[in-house]
Amino acid sequence: MSLERVNPAELSPPTGFSHAVTATGSRLVFLAGQTALDGAGRVVGETLPEQFETALGNLLAALKAAGGTPADLARVTVYATDVADYRARAPELGRIWRRLAGRDYPAMAVIGTVRLWDEQALVELDGFAALD
Repeated sequence: MSLERVNPAELSPPTGFSHAVTATGSRLVFLAGQTALDGAGRVVGETLPEQFETALGNLLAALKAAGGTPADLARVTVYATDVADYRARAPELGRIWRRLAGRDYPAMAVIGTVRLWDEQALVELDGFAALD
């Protein structure tokens, strides 16, 4: 499997994402949306960074169970109930991402949403990965 991050010079410099990712592999893993649910199905964390860390950890746990690593992520979509808060906390969220997933950034988007499945959830992440 190989992923190539593509960041054209004519686009604004990416910060914490890649503009495009090409994937060559024999297996695709589609990752369901993950929020800050613990093993008992309860939302944990009061703040966006706390919930982001748990949601990302859940996404990466699902990926690992499917045989992948963070470097295999080709695309991640973040759904946030408060985009202004997400933007304000972007540096902290970036540190969490790098600590858990490293610096091989997938193509990403942040989508504002009124609410998520669990009312207490502030953020949800889904995505897909390309594996050998």
